[in-house]
Amino acid sequence: MDNVSIKKGTTTVGLVCKDGVVLATDTRAIAGNYFIAHRRVKKIIKIDEHLGLTIAGVVADAQNIVDILKYYAGLYKIERKTPMPIKSAARLAANVFFSSRFYPYIADILVGGYDSNGPSIFNVDLFGSVNEEKYVSTGSGSPVAYGILESEYKEGISVEEGIKIAIKAVNAAILRNAGTGDGFDVCVIDSKGFRELSLKEKQEYIKEIAKPI
Repeated sequence: MDNVSIKKGTTTVGLVCKDGVVLATDTRAIAGNYFIAHRRVKKIIKIDEHLGLTIAGVVADAQNIVDILKYYAGLYKIERKTPMPIKSAARLAANVFFSSRFYPYIADILVGGYDSNGPSIFNVDLFGSVNEEKYVSTGSGSPVAYGILESEYKEGISVEEGIKIAIKAVNAAILRNAGTGDGFDVCVIDSKGFRELSLKEKQEYIKEIAKPI
């Protein structure tokens, strides 16, 4: 069974900017010992207009967490007539992980978005630990991605700057980590809501980032 399960070969990145949140991931899914199971997996999921997450780990486990968050975020909005706060969504995910710690969900998620308190990102691991971060990366390519994030991220950057840093971080992991590859997705969550970059936009950013100095 272990040889066919989807593994944690991936790279996800999250950045808090002054005007929103940037989430980015690669698109490769790995099974067993780095067998490429799929090349166009969506690892950025929209939970609500103001809220999204990235997934790393076993796909089925992560999708279950996504379904739970979508359900309760929708219920919260119906009952309270206001969107679920980002911190509350992260705490809900943490409670689900913690309650299943003896038969754990093998997943690591970044919960990010924009609410009345502004932009925020939380990292939630399979044991239910919650950490609020300014910049963060998960998955097998995260050591490479952190090399870019730690050298280039500064508090107070704009979403435009954050997009470039996030793409550089994921692209570096694609070049240097066997579990990361094939392409990348990027989304922005700000006061206007959740928006994914189009293929044309991603190609333009890659061209700009690849320009010789």
